[in-house]
Amino acid sequence: MSTNQSQSYGVPDIYHDDSKPTTAAGEYRRVALATMVGTTIEWYDFFIYANVAALLFASLFFSGLGDMSQLASLATIGVSFFFRPLGAIAMGHIGDRFGRRIVLIFTLVLMGASTTLVGLLPTTQQIGVAAPILLILLRCLQGFSAGGEWGGAAMLAVEHAPQGQRGKFGAYPQIGVPAGMLLASGLLLVLTNILTKDQFDSWGWRLPFLFSIVLVFVGQWIRRRVSESPVFRELKDAKANATSPLRELMRTNGLQVLKAAATFVGNNALGYMLVGGFLLGYVTRAYKLPREQVLAWILVAAALWIVSTIYAANLSDRIGRRKVFIIGYVITILWLFPMFYFVSQGSLVGIAIAYIGMIIPNGLTYGPQSALFAEMFPARIRLSGASLAYAIGAVFGGAFAPTIAEWLTGRTGSLYPVAAYLVVMSVISLLAVLSIKDRTNEPLHTMSGH
Repeated sequence: MSTNQSQSYGVPDIYHDDSKPTTAAGEYRRVALATMVGTTIEWYDFFIYANVAALLFASLFFSGLGDMSQLASLATIGVSFFFRPLGAIAMGHIGDRFGRRIVLIFTLVLMGASTTLVGLLPTTQQIGVAAPILLILLRCLQGFSAGGEWGGAAMLAVEHAPQGQRGKFGAYPQIGVPAGMLLASGLLLVLTNILTKDQFDSWGWRLPFLFSIVLVFVGQWIRRRVSESPVFRELKDAKANATSPLRELMRTNGLQVLKAAATFVGNNALGYMLVGGFLLGYVTRAYKLPREQVLAWILVAAALWIVSTIYAANLSDRIGRRKVFIIGYVITILWLFPMFYFVSQGSLVGIAIAYIGMIIPNGLTYGPQSALFAEMFPARIRLSGASLAYAIGAVFGGAFAPTIAEWLTGRTGSLYPVAAYLVVMSVISLLAVLSIKDRTNEPLHTMSGH
């Protein structure tokens, strides 16, 4: 880093050779496990809600809305996204001022508590209009937690990584999304097979929410054993950590936040067709496909998503983040109309082809994300920048993607307008990626963010 670059941020030059590992091998394993397990639990909580909302919450909490009940149920998935930026700002401030590790511990407890309380919530039939109000409040707490969780986990993983392996290490928190979906869908599949439909619809749906409290204890035990990021320790030792991270971020890197957010909207919108419950709810209603069989294919898709995410992250270490993203979005744009053609066939074979086909490009545009975002911001405001960009991208990408898809199919009776909508979102992300400079091979400790 040049002296001028350091002075432009008021930061002493803390450069050291990234090729020299700053972390012991055992700590690498603990970081990988902590960031992966923690985000898996966070996203298990998130996906349990999305799937059960798509299947049951219309009748349990919004039955008074008649034909609008399903739309209202799916909208609660999107409402929480507006609290993600608040979580990103709050946790970004804490993470850039006091360390990445504390963010991981706080967000996991908040998400687990919110999810467990959903499992204890009375329905509209029992307490009236208070039920959907309380449901939405708990969903907002989930959104706040999710807004802070990803940035803390992703930056901790990437900042522990040796030079040349940032994509690989950044993949661990990314794996949490498909792994959380795998865990959530797997538990739902077990419950729908061992319980009758009436039992599941009456009380069985509560069990996966209550199980969250067990996962939180496991996650906290693992996360408390991880040391602070070496990058943040250097900043703290040099007294160079930011005192007003958000203000500094907006003053120096506001455009970077918007670019990073835009790279995410296409991936997030497509992903929420699967994880947001739209496709599960649509095919079980429109084509009367058995829940358990559709959930089984979601399990297969989740497992393949883990593979494609890991592959993409490692590939980005070799050929660069930017190239992997471009390949992923080009494939996405080409696949969307064929994908919804297969869904519209109304068969399990068609669903399987659609799910598997969408997971490959989604992994390509998600696996390298942690490393890409880390490389776009200077260390002292990195967690704030990455978290806020992720949260904004989620708001404009996945927040109301299931609701929009539900509205489009309701108005037109066709899935192809949904494909067109997702193409537009993917094109926006592709253009954003093309505007970003690739910093894959630059030392992370000297990133200026410009």
